[in-house]
Amino acid sequence: MTKQERPCQPIAALTLNPAVDISYEVTHVVPDQKTPAQASRYDPGGNGVNVARVLKELLVCAHSCCIVAGTIGELLQRLLLHRLDSPHCISVEGETRINTTIVQQEPAEQLEVTATGPRVSSIALASITQTFLELCDSGIGVLTGSVPPGVGDDIYAVLTERVQAAGGKAVVDAHGPLLAQALAQHPFLIKPNRYELSLLCGCELPTLEAVAQEARKIQESGVQYVCVSLGGEGALLVGPEGSHLAKAPPVRVQSTVGAGDSMVAGLVAAFAQGKHPAEALRLGVACGSATATQPGTTLCRHDDVITLLQQIDVQALDY
Repeated sequence: MTKQERPCQPIAALTLNPAVDISYEVTHVVPDQKTPAQASRYDPGGNGVNVARVLKELLVCAHSCCIVAGTIGELLQRLLLHRLDSPHCISVEGETRINTTIVQQEPAEQLEVTATGPRVSSIALASITQTFLELCDSGIGVLTGSVPPGVGDDIYAVLTERVQAAGGKAVVDAHGPLLAQALAQHPFLIKPNRYELSLLCGCELPTLEAVAQEARKIQESGVQYVCVSLGGEGALLVGPEGSHLAKAPPVRVQSTVGAGDSMVAGLVAAFAQGKHPAEALRLGVACGSATATQPGTTLCRHDDVITLLQQIDVQALDY
């Protein structure tokens, strides 16, 4: 990957419940006392926004579609204009949520607080999803993150069906009913973590072999690719070509915020460029690992991803 834009299929990422992400780095939180922050950041957030931010860092063109509200929504749009080339936003009543991450140094802990978001009407939902579908065209549509009040758990299932009926590929990174209902429409790619996969299958997954077997069952049910993120162990990708494991490179983890979204972005970038699934997995793990080295809500940097790519071993599995 060089410092120039790579040709690929159209990509659109949908964020129905974006946020302004605020992160604080502190030495130690003392209950009932004011805690001074050594550093703080304000970033445009929401899973789909994070995916689009990383795609831009990877020099892959992508559209980002969001619903915004109120004064915080205005701030979010200003932040988006600094981080993305052409965000597509519609406004609703209420207030865009603020999510907060506190990274404590002594002892090392990370606390995340997420808000609910504004209620979204059926008219606003229809407007933003139509824009998303038009921008996605026959390319890749990324459906990820929570949904705000007023949006049903079937929304990703509905959009998966519409994306793929138009000749595109739906990528779903969600959990609970949002993911469970989308599976019935056979998305191109899903990316649960180990815990989310265990909820889907209704059992614990104590070994890598158990993870691979459950991922294969889902893949054989009609999902083309199942990528299971394994935290510091890396990730597993199961598809028609077989099963592959990419071990995470040794890095100093500063924050895990956005690491999963970064992995999704790496996978999407590689698949959009027609790369082999093993290379898609390698790029996904490189992006997730590079983000984990950054503080707070900072996401991966292009040069760090390139460096880590050389350190990641991808191996084929027999199960």
